[in-house]
Amino acid sequence: MVSYRQRRKARSLTATGLAASLVAATFTVQTATNATAATAGPALSVDSAAARHAISPDIYGLNGGDPAFNTEIGQSVARWGGNAASRYNFKNRTYNTGSDWFFENIVADEQHSVEWMVGSNLDRGVKPVVTVPMIGWVAKDSPSSHPFACGFPATRFPEQDRFDEWDPNCGNGQLGGQNLTGVPTDTSIRADAAFAGEMVSYLVNRFGTAAQGGVPIYELDNEPVLWAHTHRDVHPELVTYDELGNKGTATAAAIKAADPGAAVLGPSGWGYCEWVASGVDGCGPGPDSAAHGGLNLSQWYLKNMKDFSDAHGGTRYLDYFDQHFYPQISGGKDPEANALRLRSTRSLWDPTYVEESWIGPGGVNAPPLQFIRTMKSWIAQYYPGTKTAITEYNWGALDDINGALVQADVLGVFGREGLDLATMWGEPKPTDPGAYAFRMYRNYDGAGSRFGDVSVSATSADQGRLAVYAAERSSDKALTVMIVNKTAEDLTSPLSLAGFDSTGAAQRFTYGPANLNAIARGDDLQVTNGRVDATYPANSVTLLVLPPAGCSASLRVNGDWGTGHVATVTVTNNRGTAITGWRVSWTWPAGQQVTNAWNATLKQNGAGVAATDVGWNGSIGAGGGTTFGFQATDGAASPRLTCTPS
Repeated sequence: MVSYRQRRKARSLTATGLAASLVAATFTVQTATNATAATAGPALSVDSAAARHAISPDIYGLNGGDPAFNTEIGQSVARWGGNAASRYNFKNRTYNTGSDWFFENIVADEQHSVEWMVGSNLDRGVKPVVTVPMIGWVAKDSPSSHPFACGFPATRFPEQDRFDEWDPNCGNGQLGGQNLTGVPTDTSIRADAAFAGEMVSYLVNRFGTAAQGGVPIYELDNEPVLWAHTHRDVHPELVTYDELGNKGTATAAAIKAADPGAAVLGPSGWGYCEWVASGVDGCGPGPDSAAHGGLNLSQWYLKNMKDFSDAHGGTRYLDYFDQHFYPQISGGKDPEANALRLRSTRSLWDPTYVEESWIGPGGVNAPPLQFIRTMKSWIAQYYPGTKTAITEYNWGALDDINGALVQADVLGVFGREGLDLATMWGEPKPTDPGAYAFRMYRNYDGAGSRFGDVSVSATSADQGRLAVYAAERSSDKALTVMIVNKTAEDLTSPLSLAGFDSTGAAQRFTYGPANLNAIARGDDLQVTNGRVDATYPANSVTLLVLPPAGCSASLRVNGDWGTGHVATVTVTNNRGTAITGWRVSWTWPAGQQVTNAWNATLKQNGAGVAATDVGWNGSIGAGGGTTFGFQATDGAASPRLTCTPS
């Protein structure tokens, strides 16, 4: 086996919403500008008519985290998984901690049970992703308190390198750094694909089928090539292509039999070595690959799932191709580590970026990862139509502005590259800078406003210094542009706009070192001849929100009418193309009431009035206009009018 260094963290069973806390203030008005001289930055350009595709809301998912924060950002998907899920027994709510903590059987409390996770998320309108065991063993009935049942008990292995200080009967299963061979039945019972089917049937009986609003996605275990490490007390054997393939198809078939409408997600490998190689081969081509057509593990996995589908009437048994992504860098926050963290996001997409870790030169010498694009190319060749997922990732430093910059960059990449689902492992606290990276996309103004849901072309002359992502918001056709300044200096850059008609100003929201406790609302920026000039503060994330060119409305009082007055409203189309309908709204300042109207349908609710076209006058050519009139009680007024095209 090729040796490799693995940056990992302990994997506990995760359920969304295990702790609640107050959400920090998220929005302030910025009244002062940075007086420091800025450096000329790279030119930015956005073309809203190019590279258009939907952004999945599921890329903003989390494995766990604070429930108030998760609700604040409109979380749409949550994953229940990790190492402990590999041996979770739904019949007794017991799991095994594996190598994360002395291979101990733990009886889950209510808030760590699969039922609680599913129910609490469905109640909030969040889609749960549930991991089903595939390793072949699940935890047996066990004591709910110390001494726990464990994989390497001192009663069987009295000499070990370490023992749990709180449960000294449970050891780490090593002596002199060498692995001991456990007895699986000390902690576990056999569980094949039928067990997975029973688990799905149990959840269907509790919550309904996926089509009825139950669990929509099931995951095929967790990081299976690491079973020989994380669960070596029951699975010391190295995982092969055939074991992964056979268990995967059998378990997927059992899931689909129990709930045909549910989606299946896998294989959920830990990182590069598992993307390309089995446990037998290690981290590159070997005899296992040679025996399977020379394909790497991901390629063969997709092909095997496709072949199984073809052999069973075309039923799709893999809906999401999922892998985990942990950048193989140190977790430090020194300038060198911070700079590398910012560069390393390029491994998700950049065909020119060579890994600076053991994955690159001097290590396994892998080619540029461009990981999301590589996933899509494998899918296109071996199982077209499969979606993409990254159900674990974390770049670290979420309690630092550097981690926030990286997270904002990563979310932008996920949307631009068309990833279908992502759930962060190791979520930020609501007060962490990393949480504000999510807010910049999902609640930038404290009122629930979001980055767009239709990705459009956005380019920077130097994405490594000033990264840019853009999307149109379907609800109001606004153009949203996210700019991440990865440098330690203020950068002034021009932003050119194409394919988008805009009038007025661009709203500006910024998060950065000036205030790590809030997103600042800056002064609006003028849009002139399709261009916006702005200075982006050092180490900051800026969101520009550009309203689309639409219509405007003006009111002219014609004169008195009895004790009231008569007025005419002119509606003007400011777009370069025709509009097919319009709506004008306003609020009376002093209790006026509309008593009659012509050329519009008017409705009044309290002081609020809404006027809509009457069909024949809804279509207005570019630069054209139309009028409507009304009679109203009391004195004349000049309320501010808002016009919205349709």
